[in-house]
Amino acid sequence: MNIKRAKQEIKDSIRAYLMKDDYGDYVMPAIRQRPILLIGPPGVGKTQIMEQISQECQIGLVAYTITHHTRQSAIGLPLIEQKMFGGREYSATEYTMSEIVASVYDKISKTGLSEGILFIDEINCVSETLAPTMLQFLQGKSFGSHRIPEGWIIVAAGNPPEYNKSVREFDIVTLDRIRRIDVEPDFEVWKEYALQAGVHPAICSYLSVRQQNFCRIETTVDGKLFATPRGWEDLSQLIEVYGQLGLAADREIVSEYIQFPKIARDFASYLELYRKYQEDYQVEGILNGQIRPGVYEKLERAAFDERVSVIGLLFSGLNEQFRRICQAEERLELQRKKLRELQSQGAFESEGGLEPKRPGEEPKDQVIGAFSGMTEDFRREWEQRQENGLLSRRELSVCREATEALERKLQTLKNEDFLCAEAMWKRLQELFGKESDDYEAMFAEAGQKLEHAFDFMEAAFARGQEMVLFVTELNTGFYSIRFLQEYECERYYRYNRELLFSQEEREIQRQLEKSGSTEGTVNASVCNPEGTS
Repeated sequence: MNIKRAKQEIKDSIRAYLMKDDYGDYVMPAIRQRPILLIGPPGVGKTQIMEQISQECQIGLVAYTITHHTRQSAIGLPLIEQKMFGGREYSATEYTMSEIVASVYDKISKTGLSEGILFIDEINCVSETLAPTMLQFLQGKSFGSHRIPEGWIIVAAGNPPEYNKSVREFDIVTLDRIRRIDVEPDFEVWKEYALQAGVHPAICSYLSVRQQNFCRIETTVDGKLFATPRGWEDLSQLIEVYGQLGLAADREIVSEYIQFPKIARDFASYLELYRKYQEDYQVEGILNGQIRPGVYEKLERAAFDERVSVIGLLFSGLNEQFRRICQAEERLELQRKKLRELQSQGAFESEGGLEPKRPGEEPKDQVIGAFSGMTEDFRREWEQRQENGLLSRRELSVCREATEALERKLQTLKNEDFLCAEAMWKRLQELFGKESDDYEAMFAEAGQKLEHAFDFMEAAFARGQEMVLFVTELNTGFYSIRFLQEYECERYYRYNRELLFSQEEREIQRQLEKSGSTEGTVNASVCNPEGTS
């Protein structure tokens, strides 16, 4: 299965494993909570989805790469204890707590999260001395004599033997106690994630045309050649930062991440062309309704790769607008929630207000104190979640921006004079209203850019395959989908109905024709088995 389906399978398993009955006991006893084993090629996202699952389920995560450990760190160090057996005292060997088990308890103590995931990576590549310990871990959920705490789900991952010569095969006894999920690379699933994560549009555009280079691993006489999803995403980050520094990632830089020389050369050449297309077509101008002379003629003569790149640039520009809008909406919603909480506490009531009031305290002082306390509590809340690994980068960014916006409003209240608490609430409503108006203006601007994009697509490609590709991009982008749920774009819906339905209809017709042709051949063979007339 693909990594998206594997992620959902693990989330569903966690819900099932952690379900409790009316007495607070787990419905599934620990012995029936089979560890989950992910097997798939390197860089496909096995480790990354663990962080996402932890954040989405709001549970703890302790992750270890087991090849970095010795038998002693896994099961603990031996020590001598005096014990009584049959009325006589003997020296017996005990073990200190496993470093891995201790890390789980440390996580519980630090975060207060009593439930979580213990993730062990590269589990089938352990040393010979550690192999029995790993089998015991999978079979009995313990390291040495120390069990994994109740409420912690075991997930392990490994690579198939064709990718790693150190792989050890598990025996049937072990396999019969785990849930094995085989993960395969899936470009469409990765692209859906990439658009949300902000992977560089040049990489998304390139791989859309050359999907065979998305995840490719080969063994040759010159050694192992590979291009992996992790390599593409890491390269994307470098290209973005290099761009901010005014630097360009050349072929040598690309080959450090994409260690498949032919693919690295091909992408490096494409990246140069991509930058040229940015200059030639001026996509920002297109989105503002300003088309440079000769653009349509140039596109008419352009190869398909160039057309796809232009569509990628166009969608990338729109997607950045949609991303900002989604983030602004989340920021506003967080502020609205916090201000309503403050109001519900009575902070803006002239009579009474928050209790207890200090002698001689003015209404403004009371409101400022309550507002400041709320903002500080909010900051501590998301900082704690960040420290516990329960916030994604996008969520962290929204929380920071919302806190900064609240602090600006607080400073405004401090700097202005007010006769009563109600007047301060009205002022806050004005400030929030202005921010909402700015959001609405941003939303309308993005809608206009989308309309300009459709104007350009219609003039350049009419109803061709390029328009199908553009509408498909809108249908698969995380931020574009959210935007189009609110923005009424008549052409988007029309092209969805006409182009995508027609494409599906043609595919069905092709399959029917193929089936009819096959059926005719079979029937002819049955009627005339000798092939004679």
